[in-house]
Amino acid sequence: MAGSVDYVANWVFAEDFLPEPDALAHARSRARELGVPALSPATGALLEVIAASLKAASAVEIGTSAGVGIVHLLSAMPPGAIVTSVDMEAEHQHAAREALREAGIPLSQVRLINSRPAEVLPRLADEAYDLVLLGGSKLDYMNRLADAIRLLKPGGVLAVIGALADGRVPDPARRDPVTVTVREVGKELRRRGDLTVAMSAAGDGLLLAVKRPRAPLGHTR
Repeated sequence: MAGSVDYVANWVFAEDFLPEPDALAHARSRARELGVPALSPATGALLEVIAASLKAASAVEIGTSAGVGIVHLLSAMPPGAIVTSVDMEAEHQHAAREALREAGIPLSQVRLINSRPAEVLPRLADEAYDLVLLGGSKLDYMNRLADAIRLLKPGGVLAVIGALADGRVPDPARRDPVTVTVREVGKELRRRGDLTVAMSAAGDGLLLAVKRPRAPLGHTR
């Protein structure tokens, strides 16, 4: 009989699997100083693989978080790709500019919008983006979800950051507002018939959903 699996060791191995460039390590350090969550190395690497496989030319990030996500994405997206990052905290976006300079990524590839996501997202075009990262305040996740899905092109990917909420989501006894909200996001994504959904345990959980292409007119099963 096989021994028990050490899932913690597996998680640590996955997080340390790839060497981290200095620019990303410094960006994570700034995020800690600002008191905002940042993508873990394994989460960022997974998003790089997704962005590269999509050949994503456009992405939206909700919650700038010192630029860690932007650097990961633009490291994998094709030349000329654009990331639109929305955050109401100017300090977070200043830190993102520092991260981009250190990583050698042109500022022309990023639209940093210093405003409330509730004001910005409804103004962005329908089905215009290959990838949407839902981050920022987890209490606002459900309020942002409909716009996040609307923005995706058919075949585009939604990535919900921190989908395990510091490990609380799997514990049914946890009923604090953040945990309940993040659980509801997962339930809503599973409920919809226009998405293909998966959960990764990378970092603090990465919930992924692909918007299925619409069936041609007249198509029947």
